Amino acid sequence: MKAYILIIALVLAVEKTSAQQPITLDTIYANDQKNVALFFPEPIRQGITGSENFVFTYNREKEQYFGLLQAKPGMESNLLVVNRNGLVFSYIVKYKKQLDKLNYFIPKSKSIGNEKPIVADSAKVNESKKELGNEIYYYQKFSSYLLDRKQRINRLQKRNEGIVLSIENIVFDKDELYFVIQIENKSTLDYDLNFLKLSVETRQKGKRKSLQRLYQEPIFKYNSPSKVAENETVRLVYALPKFSISNDRRAVLELNEKNGERSLKLKVSHRFINNPN
Repeated sequence: MKAYILIIALVLAVEKTSAQQPITLDTIYANDQKNVALFFPEPIRQGITGSENFVFTYNREKEQYFGLLQAKPGMESNLLVVNRNGLVFSYIVKYKKQLDKLNYFIPKSKSIGNEKPIVADSAKVNESKKELGNEIYYYQKFSSYLLDRKQRINRLQKRNEGIVLSIENIVFDKDELYFVIQIENKSTLDYDLNFLKLSVETRQKGKRKSLQRLYQEPIFKYNSPSKVAENETVRLVYALPKFSISNDRRAVLELNEKNGERSLKLKVSHRFINNPN
């Protein structure tokens, strides 16, 4: 999680001038017995804590103005919150057995900055390119963070002739679903990829049963290989626009071998898609 905080810090650092004075962060105390409520001037788009012994919960589906903080005994950490309009708020968070304050009403003046740089009108021509570059940079850093993270979901795996296809994790962030995928080649032959695709299948009811398949195109791929050598393991990330599926549908991750027959289809239940980490 510390790596993730550094990612955000790097993005913010680009926007600040060298003449800016250091910011002194306020401290918020929390424990595991009560909820500490934080009310912001704009709806929360993202909230991140730097340590697992602190948990900040907020509505990811419908933006709301408040979030709840809880803590377990341990070292102090930090909390980073980004509002819908890009205002950034940062706090030191500490565990405290007895709490003196349970509600924090946070004004705009407590913001430490904005995640997006303010550009002059004359620079609007380059603005879209800059935003696109920032998005790609964010996708890269967040994907790298997910590969370094040890978090796993329940076992999702398919094997065929020494090739093992796994989904290690499914993570929701902002408006994207990130799929952490592993391809392991336990055979004595290199595995050349023809394609690796994710689709959603719908079972057609009635006497003539069939499957309708809709492919989901990734908006970003990280560490995607063209070949997996013998006795090699490759881990990669696919980022897709957020989606959910009903209980009569399922996601399918399909790995196809170029000029070979060692192809796999890994079926993923709706409950994994609808309840990501």
